Amino acid sequence: MKKIFLFILLSAAVMNLHAQKATWKEMHSFHDVMSAVFHPSEDNNLRPLRDSAALLLTRAKEWKKSEVPQGFNAELTGQVLKQLVADCEAVKKAVEKNKPDAELKPMIAKAHDTFHEIMEKCRN
Repeated sequence: MKKIFLFILLSAAVMNLHAQKATWKEMHSFHDVMSAVFHPSEDNNLRPLRDSAALLLTRAKEWKKSEVPQGFNAELTGQVLKQLVADCEAVKKAVEKNKPDAELKPMIAKAHDTFHEIMEKCRN
């Protein structure tokens, strides 16, 4: 009986976590753009970043304005989202100033790290 209860409890927790991830639409929208610009930069292809820096910033701002779902530490998440917006603003400004790839690459890497901080450290 104890094993059945633990199984049900664990299953409910996993389903709850999955539901939380699936419902934060703005996080997924941001991730779609971040993935499209960051991964090519790892291969020194900064063209996608140059083409989508404004969209990246827009998605970061939309994410910051959205309600933090259950399962995330709202206070910590809000602080890190504020940093993410600042990182994306810096990237957009650098792109607008036509900064060289060597300057853009560490900037998008920093924004990517900030994104992962939310994914990994802000969960309850």
